[in-house]
Amino acid sequence: MSWRRALIWLLLGIPAVVMVQRYLSGDALAMELYHPSGEMSVRLMILALLPGPLIDTFGPSRFLRGWMSLRRNLGVAAFAYALLHLVLYTLDMRTLSAMIAEFALPGIWTGWLAFALLLVPASISFDAAMRGLGARWKRMQRLVYPAFILALAHWLLLDWDPIPALVHLTPLALAWALRFVVKRKKSTSRSMA
Repeated sequence: MSWRRALIWLLLGIPAVVMVQRYLSGDALAMELYHPSGEMSVRLMILALLPGPLIDTFGPSRFLRGWMSLRRNLGVAAFAYALLHLVLYTLDMRTLSAMIAEFALPGIWTGWLAFALLLVPASISFDAAMRGLGARWKRMQRLVYPAFILALAHWLLLDWDPIPALVHLTPLALAWALRFVVKRKKSTSRSMA
């Protein structure tokens, strides 16, 4: 691992270390750390999903190519924060029966399904899996898109205020919209030529 990747992982891990330390020291209850761990997971998913549409829209600048090279790291870190979110939820709920009792709530099952979908891309986010799976690797990585939508639904259904979730979604929605407009213009100009 290069020193740059090690530094990226160190930076990505600092908020998790702080959350775990706060819980273990008794400074925070598990339920107080749900939101920060889940929000960090969604933020990292957004950061992993943004460079593709930005490159399609603005071209592959050095900055965007560098960001793109960190995409897998960001996605795996998003999964790690989702796992921390799940562990904190489990610690707070304390019993399997309590978790099963609320599983049918839309705000809960959307989170479980988002986690299950993230498990696939996270488990194959290494070079040997990419080589071994070939074209299927990319299709399996695309499970991040429905996972992201479900994670956002999970957040919207459980939070009293939808504004923070929608603010987080805005950069990605704008990037996707710009990508659509650029592709449509290119398609229209090709058909007119």
